[in-house]
Amino acid sequence: MKGYVMAIDQGTSSTKAMIIDEGGRLVASSHATLAQSFPRPGWVEHDPEEIWGSVLETTRAVLASAGLAADQLTAVGITNQRETTVVWDRTTGRALYPAIVWQDRRTASTCAALEEGVSDWVHARTGLRIDPYFSATKIAWILDHVEGLRPRAERGELAAGTIDSWLLWRMSAGRLHATDPTNASRTMLMDISTLQWDEGLCELFRVPSSMLGRIERGGEVLGESDPQVWGSPVPIAAVVGDQQAALLAQRCVAPGQIKCTYGTGSFVLRHTGEQALTASDALIATAAHSRTRTAQYALEGSLFTTGAAIQWLRDGLGIISEASESESLARSVRDNADVWFVPALAGLGAPHWDPDARGLLIGVTRGTTRAHVVRATLESIAYQTREVVEAMDAQSGHVVRELRADGGATSNAWLMQFQCDVLGVPLVVSASPDITLWGAAYAAGLAVRLWDGYGDLPGAPGAQTRYEPSMDDDQRDELYARWRLALARSAKWAS
Repeated sequence: MKGYVMAIDQGTSSTKAMIIDEGGRLVASSHATLAQSFPRPGWVEHDPEEIWGSVLETTRAVLASAGLAADQLTAVGITNQRETTVVWDRTTGRALYPAIVWQDRRTASTCAALEEGVSDWVHARTGLRIDPYFSATKIAWILDHVEGLRPRAERGELAAGTIDSWLLWRMSAGRLHATDPTNASRTMLMDISTLQWDEGLCELFRVPSSMLGRIERGGEVLGESDPQVWGSPVPIAAVVGDQQAALLAQRCVAPGQIKCTYGTGSFVLRHTGEQALTASDALIATAAHSRTRTAQYALEGSLFTTGAAIQWLRDGLGIISEASESESLARSVRDNADVWFVPALAGLGAPHWDPDARGLLIGVTRGTTRAHVVRATLESIAYQTREVVEAMDAQSGHVVRELRADGGATSNAWLMQFQCDVLGVPLVVSASPDITLWGAAYAAGLAVRLWDGYGDLPGAPGAQTRYEPSMDDDQRDELYARWRLALARSAKWAS
């Protein structure tokens, strides 16, 4: 019988689903947009029920489009936005507060108060910085700000987790409360060396460990979906955080291989094998996908606002009508006319970890046009990526020779060439814009032995695009240095 894998990508702005066969042929795909709410400055939320509804909508649509019944699926794989946090009632399965999204900064003051005295201990134990980006303080905030929740949590009545845990619970009608190391490593509650919840961390962040699902190692099926979801039970073979899914799909499965995903934010991950590099807190150590029970790790640099800055130009300022317009505008001017943009619209992530930084546009004159502003915004994405790549070179002791790229912004050829020029190394863009979906499909297929190993994985359809540097060293360094002057002026602005 032919093998089919359904992959689900529950992201920040949309939910996608696709079905591929064992040869890597794309059978069908589906997509649903997802709303975000911003109830206060620095707050970002989702409706957990809308998230679940979008998963049902896209998966049922993709099955119908493929002309397949659920019992014809070999496995389901899930990839998801990480750190975004849900708290729900174990009895009813209903969320008790909106999902607090990874971009949310409401716990910045809590994190700042905790940082003194325990930051080094937390970093050594988790590989992470104490930052509102991660899930622990989000869970505690919900328990402290929704009346009656903390005592209920202490009594074991509530469950909490990242989006993968929420989806697993709903798909299994409450029979499956679990996560995987790639997501658990984003909570600030997991010991990066043991891949288990840590009671000391749970006590520090005031999160009852009883709320958390079990951490399932790679290479094993997690459980089955409830028959009411798709009509027949289907093996749920893998969950993997979206950036680790992209790392897998980009074939970055050996130490030193590196990719950048350009989405709402940008995420640079460099595989480090069986070693979690925690010596520097400029970057974070995270669990990578493993097809066995042996732990695999990556260094990560998380950039909070990249594609979101282009969305802001469109939706906030109205100076472009479509994101694609940014490319033609950038090409329409010879240079940025000494206009520089720092996209700290939600603070700065790696390597600065400054939640109080704010966006900065500087160098504006009467001669500045919207094209210069758009070009400066695109350039800032490339400069941020260079910062992280240089930090990874310093921490690993090895210089990057090639960057693999994926995500929505890779369709902007001007940006990709500028990124290549600013880095000074070749850049290879994935054939598929939905690389995280392919990573989820690969992880699920590997778990059910549809493919024997990484070398047997089928390729995503289409041809890769390769960019070569065309800028001389002096020019790239001069531009980068100028942008860093602007960067320094944005630091700690809101403190």
